[in-house]
Amino acid sequence: MSERLEPGDVAPEFSLPDADGQQVSLSDYRGRKVIVYFYPAALTPGCTKQACDFTDNLQLLSTAGYEVVGVSPDKREKLAKFREKEDLSVTLVGDPSKETMTAYGAFGEKKLYGKTVTGVIRSTVIVDEDGKVERALYNVKATGHVAKLIKDLRLEP
Repeated sequence: MSERLEPGDVAPEFSLPDADGQQVSLSDYRGRKVIVYFYPAALTPGCTKQACDFTDNLQLLSTAGYEVVGVSPDKREKLAKFREKEDLSVTLVGDPSKETMTAYGAFGEKKLYGKTVTGVIRSTVIVDEDGKVERALYNVKATGHVAKLIKDLRLEP
């Protein structure tokens, strides 16, 4: 089981390809807050709902100083298809090796329909301007998570 991050921890650095094949690194966001969310698979119902919720609220989050990066184990071609099909404007990056997910505590054992399986743990980590973990949320729900996050961050419009 990978270690879960706690507030105050230094967020693990990553450099992963986005849907266009461009490298996106955590260090690119230094000086800004970034919401890094981990989801199991592009083009699935729950992950689509979550990505659309982030896209629909991107202006509000952005105005409040937050960038959003979604991380899944998908290859860039699938991410590009996901982005186009759902008209997503959040940055999507692929982590096929699952190294970044593991470093963030977002890959490991989880319960699925009562069975213990190994896979992506739907998680959200908010990284502050200095690269430190502000919040680390694990086993979040795909539906309603973004609304709850906005409420918890007191960003309601």
